[in-house]
Amino acid sequence: MRTRRVGELEVTALGLGGMPMSLSGRPSEAQSIAVIHAALDGGVTLIDTADVYCIDDADLGHNERLIAKALASWRGDRSKVLVATKGGLRRPRGAWTSDARPERLREACEASLRALGVDRIGLYQLHAPDPEVPFAESVGALAKLREAGKIERVGLSNVSAAQLSEARKIVPIASVQNRCHPRDRRSFDNGVVSACERDGVLFLAYSPVGGGRDRTRIQTDPAIAKVAKARGASAEEIAIAWCIAKSPAIVPIPGASKPTSIASILRSAEIELDASELAAIG
Repeated sequence: MRTRRVGELEVTALGLGGMPMSLSGRPSEAQSIAVIHAALDGGVTLIDTADVYCIDDADLGHNERLIAKALASWRGDRSKVLVATKGGLRRPRGAWTSDARPERLREACEASLRALGVDRIGLYQLHAPDPEVPFAESVGALAKLREAGKIERVGLSNVSAAQLSEARKIVPIASVQNRCHPRDRRSFDNGVVSACERDGVLFLAYSPVGGGRDRTRIQTDPAIAKVAKARGASAEEIAIAWCIAKSPAIVPIPGASKPTSIASILRSAEIELDASELAAIG
């Protein structure tokens, strides 16, 4: 599988998003562990999670604990796997709310360390800017956690190019995680992807097959369907392949809740779209 680089660390050009395994209606723990093992066995070396991938505040850390359990029972080399988690949101009664106060980020990081069963988190990301907290204060809290040895690398999520630039003046930034797929190109249009390319920052593309709100758009898009038919692939596989082909900085992180989905995700990483196919999709 092709690879990307996070500073001195090399990861596969395709990651696994853990969120679908921990929300309402989630699969059994055994099934979720089988999903994670299938991805790892297929060569994936980056797993993305968050403390709020759970049902509500009483369930915080569910996905992190699940991933820790899956890694503990996996027979491969766990030292090669980068687990990226996030802090800065809450789940009161199942809602999604911001809380990126420095004191809350410190509490969240400590809880994530316990949930993951590690002494230091490989990549810790600000889940989203909090409109009630100065952005520099939130990023500064992550810088202090890095200085304290709690986290190894700092990442951002749901940010603009200007916010990336501001954060890089405070602490080295390893990654940006924004929504991105063939029919959501905001991170290209607003300069985030080009900034990542220029500054050596990894761009983690979440919802690369559309997520809940755009999946049908991907499945029914005529241009994607034409390329998929020619390739003998699904529209979702072409969407993931498009993300990989569009930039050397991009690592798509599709979610999965079934082991059978992993086979499709892994196939997408082997599809190398050519210039004419990329032009057709746009």
